[in-house]
Amino acid sequence: MTVRLICLCIGYICGLLQTGYIVGKIKGIDIREHGSGNAGTTNILRTMGLKYAIIVLLCDACKCGAAILITRAVFGNTYPDIMRLLYVYASAGAILGHNFPFYMGFKGGKGIAATAGFIIFGLSPVMTLVGIIVFFSIFFITHYVSLGSILLYVALVICSFIFMKTDFYGWRQMGMENLYWEYSIVIIILMILMLIRHKENIKRLIAGCERKTYLRSRPEIDIK
Repeated sequence: MTVRLICLCIGYICGLLQTGYIVGKIKGIDIREHGSGNAGTTNILRTMGLKYAIIVLLCDACKCGAAILITRAVFGNTYPDIMRLLYVYASAGAILGHNFPFYMGFKGGKGIAATAGFIIFGLSPVMTLVGIIVFFSIFFITHYVSLGSILLYVALVICSFIFMKTDFYGWRQMGMENLYWEYSIVIIILMILMLIRHKENIKRLIAGCERKTYLRSRPEIDIK
């Protein structure tokens, strides 16, 4: 359990860098005072434009990548059989750090860009492809980022149980089948956290008044 907590802390530290806030400050604005007030990629896209949103997306995704690389460097030789599980804890920490940075009053992003980093760096290429297809197909059909984010996590949970059924990581052969349950539970907790962070979006989706997002829409602020 100690190693899991260490990985969680490693991730939290990596997740603390608030890219959206920093990019906004560099351009002379406090992103928390514009749009939805969120420091994540979607609000950057709407407020500052696609170029800055891509920068924030990539940097936020790399938080999980950094947490995973550090975890592998520290524990790869000691716990090689459970590295995929430790990646989940490190990524969970990075998502928590992104969502709840202590130095910003625990008000950060909603964790979707960081989750993308977890999928890319911590899961299989197949899951990366599934995530891309699920999120972008929903987004381009509906233009609801929130709906794409919710269904992305649903796909993650489903895949975690598929991994268990097929013994994707070989844990069953090593007599550690319980790790699949732990793996799935952590992902389910992350999904619940995501739903809480998106509760207002969900209310608006149900009411039919959720704001749509377009990649090429004119940003709310004219950034020089």
